[in-house]
Amino acid sequence: MNLIEKIEYWGDTHHPRWLDFLRIVLGIVIFLKGGTFLADTESLRQLIEVSNLRIYTWGAVHYVAFSHLVGGILIAIGLVTRVAVAFQLPILFGAVFFVNITRGLTVLNSELWISIVVLILLLVFFIVGSGPYSLDHQLRTRKG
Repeated sequence: MNLIEKIEYWGDTHHPRWLDFLRIVLGIVIFLKGGTFLADTESLRQLIEVSNLRIYTWGAVHYVAFSHLVGGILIAIGLVTRVAVAFQLPILFGAVFFVNITRGLTVLNSELWISIVVLILLLVFFIVGSGPYSLDHQLRTRKG
């Protein structure tokens, strides 16, 4: 077994069922955040420009909105969860370390703390996978 297969096996055998509920809620929250970004792309563009990253702004805006919308649904239903999480990780790293941290590490900076919690949860689901209440699990059991 290579390292990825070992991580997947460990994640599948050590997955409490309450984590599935948390995964569904996380997917819905990410999807809703993508909807707010899509409804107000100007504020997202300003957030990206304030971070002083040398990237194509409109490309980044569309990547963030599309990744949140599609990835949120995939995470919520548990279909290719690790891939969906992998697309979310660069966005959340940017949100934590480049965008929200510029506003300061204070208790009043709620966006920073929400971004940190979502980043930690994404890392957890990248390791443990989608769990028994997911389409991934249903497809695996039907195929096997």
